Amino acid sequence: MARMRLVVATLALALMVNPSFLNSMVDSSNVAEFLYPEFYQCSCPNAAEIVRSVVAKAMAREARMAASLLRLNFHDCFVQGCDASLLLDSTDKIVSEKGSKPNKNSARGFEVIDEIKMALEKECPRTVSCADIIALAARDSTVLSGGRNWEVPLGRKDSHGASLKESNNNIPAPNSTLKTIIAKFKRQGLSEVDVVALSGSHTIGMSRCVSFRQRLYNQTGNHQPDRTLDSHYASFLRTGCPKSGSDQNLFLLDFETPAKFDNFYFKNLLTNNGLLNSDEVLFTQSEFTKGLVKLYAENNEIFLDQFAKSMVRMSTVKPLTGDKGEVRENCRFNNH
Repeated sequence: MARMRLVVATLALALMVNPSFLNSMVDSSNVAEFLYPEFYQCSCPNAAEIVRSVVAKAMAREARMAASLLRLNFHDCFVQGCDASLLLDSTDKIVSEKGSKPNKNSARGFEVIDEIKMALEKECPRTVSCADIIALAARDSTVLSGGRNWEVPLGRKDSHGASLKESNNNIPAPNSTLKTIIAKFKRQGLSEVDVVALSGSHTIGMSRCVSFRQRLYNQTGNHQPDRTLDSHYASFLRTGCPKSGSDQNLFLLDFETPAKFDNFYFKNLLTNNGLLNSDEVLFTQSEFTKGLVKLYAENNEIFLDQFAKSMVRMSTVKPLTGDKGEVRENCRFNNH
């Protein structure tokens, strides 16, 4: 306990002296020099406004859409980089990433991306890439949910192909160990600070029963929950997530403020009320990540600031720029 207090105190003191301390702990070499927020200032000056308008309408229709659009950004960037490969449908030459284990019956929001693309093609044909649309929609979803704003570096191009294999292998699973999660983030040039901050996106959205069932029932089939899961919370979850069946039943990732982008996700971890194993391990498998969980739980502003910085880093992983890739007219298919 004393060591834990020392970790949190050290992090807090460092932030008091230097507010950018956490950001300085991570390598920023993956930020592409060819991406910048004003990329469409002349070619499509209303691009950001158009994206924001469509996202706002989609969220008004369904609040859950904010988390879905944000998640698309993660699942795209962890496969081949931020190149909109996730949006491609299967053809005779392409096997879509939408059928991978992390995405099948789970990834959603594609119709909203289509709606944004149609509006942008009408305003400025073949100008704004689908990869940039994903990045802008993720930012707007966060801001419209109460999160911190950030400038989105723009200028990505869209890929010509997809990778089902990378989608299956690169995206952390809900039951991953912390070691595995950190390794998969590191593969994208992201740090442990990014792991914890970006996991905070689970402050909004929902998860399926199949993603956390293993925490509710042990291998012998007894109704004994994971010891790191609050017993009352586990009992509630079992009412809608039985030992078998009901795989698609949905549960809030943050039952306190499910539609608000804030630090209650981290507060829930402190009381063993994190839904997924990949959430819980942040608090139980590393003193450093546990210290960050406590820090973010105690200070919403620090969390929101670091989330914005980590999102910029994540959304600039291995982008296609210049003469690489293309700007798709339809995000689901290549131009040729």
